[in-house]
Amino acid sequence: MIVAILVAEAAFWVFLLGGLVLRYLAGARRASSAVLAAVPLADLALVALVGVDVARGAEPTRAHAFAVVYLGVTVAFGRPLVRGVDAWFRHRFAGGPRPSKPAKGSTAEVRALWHEWFRLVAAALIAAACLLVMIALEGRPLPPTVEAAATHPCWAVLLLLALVTAVWFLAGPAFAGRGDPDLDETRDERSTSRGRAAAR
Repeated sequence: MIVAILVAEAAFWVFLLGGLVLRYLAGARRASSAVLAAVPLADLALVALVGVDVARGAEPTRAHAFAVVYLGVTVAFGRPLVRGVDAWFRHRFAGGPRPSKPAKGSTAEVRALWHEWFRLVAAALIAAACLLVMIALEGRPLPPTVEAAATHPCWAVLLLLALVTAVWFLAGPAFAGRGDPDLDETRDERSTSRGRAAAR
């Protein structure tokens, strides 16, 4: 199962980078769209493999659990990742604008922190739903204690997801405040000035 996760990750990047190379270096836009549309296929194949394996009676392992976590992460973070890589490719090879980040302490940065955390929550919920299905298929009762849950691969990963989500919240948006809107205006003004300079 670990090999399957690595193959799925490799396939994700092959489809993504291959599609961008076709789009920005080869100028084959239709072919690039077809290749980029195949990016989710690696995740679907991994889910199918996990589902078939467990349905056939295989005892869930940590590898199965981390496979569904990988699915949740790619579903929640896949689109922003693809957009970011696409923006970098467009800047590097097609004369597009340089990708920019929100100014530190700005309201835009605070919004980005919240959006990122909500994506993590979505990833955790997707993974948790899959893990609970695996637990139901296994047919074992609820663990009586947290210590017992920590020894079971699926329950242990569920606990880990809750911990990571809480820590990410505390390290990210929890104490970020509302941000300074003046910093957003400064960044906007700089971007406008650079655009005017480039036009000249």
